[in-house]
Amino acid sequence: MLIGELVAVSGLSHDTLRFYERQGLLSALRTDKGYRRYGPEAAARLTLIRLAQGLGFSLAEIREVLQQMDALQSGSLEAGQVQALLQGKLAQIDHRLAELQTLRTSLSEQLMRACPLRLQAEQP
Repeated sequence: MLIGELVAVSGLSHDTLRFYERQGLLSALRTDKGYRRYGPEAAARLTLIRLAQGLGFSLAEIREVLQQMDALQSGSLEAGQVQALLQGKLAQIDHRLAELQTLRTSLSEQLMRACPLRLQAEQP
């Protein structure tokens, strides 16, 4: 399908598709006239990219997952390697959640104390 068709199917802009292509997330063949022609898997790949972004994956991480999935489909990678990558991301999220919980606890404790800024503002 041509880029305009993929835009219509995915709801993404031309610029976004070109950006994803430059980032190695999406690939297109070129026609004789230089138009981009995407394979039938492109729409599903874009859905996966958007899902991964929503789950907190960076574009670099998404590229790595896509490369591993491509290798898995070609038979040059085992499913366990993709699982290991996803488990690593889950561990990062758990670590970040722990950091955020610590920050929340600290902020909550600060709110329980008299705020120095508020006391200064109330004094004449």
